[in-house]
Amino acid sequence: MRSETLSLPGTTQGTHRTVTVQRFGTPGARPRIHIQASLHADEIPAMLVADKLRRHLTRLEAEGKLVGEVVLVPIANPIGLSQAVLGDMLGRFDLTDGRNFNRDFPWLAPAAAARVQGRLSDDACANTALIRAALADALSEMRPQSPAQHLKVLLMSLAVGADWVLDLHCDHEAVMHLYTLTPLAEAVAPLARLLGAHALLTADESGDHPFDEAVSRPWAALRQRFPQYPIPLSCRSVTVELRGQADVDHDLADRDANALVAFMTHAGAVTGAMPDLPPALCQPTPLEAVEPLTAPAAGVLVYRRPLGAAVEAGEIVADIIDPVTGQAVPVASQGGGLLFARIATRMAFPGNRLGKLAGTRLRRSGNLLSP
Repeated sequence: MRSETLSLPGTTQGTHRTVTVQRFGTPGARPRIHIQASLHADEIPAMLVADKLRRHLTRLEAEGKLVGEVVLVPIANPIGLSQAVLGDMLGRFDLTDGRNFNRDFPWLAPAAAARVQGRLSDDACANTALIRAALADALSEMRPQSPAQHLKVLLMSLAVGADWVLDLHCDHEAVMHLYTLTPLAEAVAPLARLLGAHALLTADESGDHPFDEAVSRPWAALRQRFPQYPIPLSCRSVTVELRGQADVDHDLADRDANALVAFMTHAGAVTGAMPDLPPALCQPTPLEAVEPLTAPAAGVLVYRRPLGAAVEAGEIVADIIDPVTGQAVPVASQGGGLLFARIATRMAFPGNRLGKLAGTRLRRSGNLLSP
């Protein structure tokens, strides 16, 4: 393992933060896999999985079984990790401006397109190398201002040249689920099967430029911009939601790390027998068909249906109970689907998002992700 420490500017004079990057395998070898943990810094299961994974990678490297390169960022957000307020960590939003740490990543497609204009050919491999260099050059010319912007550029610079990017997150309370681009669904299916994902959510564009799309969607955009040339989708990125925030458990983390190693074997970065793929627990669901459950009133939130339940259209998923009058307001599903995530607090306020269903009937538009 080769470890390096990269500096971030602080918010005031005399302060700074660092990001530790751990590299395994041969520098520059393919496939290159980038894995980062807890971009939302209060999503702790990812950091435990990263620790388990580092142990596997150290052993595999010592045994000469790493034929690709793996870049591991075990703590992707030192800014959010420092945001402890009255004993609670607030790692999803930057307290300086309220922005989500996993939104507003740089959109590099236009700058990359200008750089490759007139230079593409009928050689797909040459085009891949050309585009990777163009994306890296475009990123190097950015001039971030705030610490969070510096962090986003740094993380993208580590990932933009990878063949696979795995961004490890979790939800409040959830079953295992994944997000990826629609054209990558088939390539991501083995990962979903190995992790035991209950939902594989896909979109051509989900909105607000999250990290996974910032590194992979430029390839789809350039393919559309230059249809006369072969442009592979050479950066395949996935957001992996490792269940819920309270699912910090050695057995679960060991299982997840083993699944990620099996996937790296499947992807050709680790030598050995190809892993058997378990049966798929789900089929890809368009992100636009995900139904958010919203609180119509304030009160005590009581779920009627457990995580992972198949919910019918019109079925009541939860009650919101007025603790003074005892009046219960039901929260029903419009279209039905799999209840794959829900909030951890049990006090609801009007307009709160209470949970998410992976359905088939609804078709939303606009920004498709949670705030």
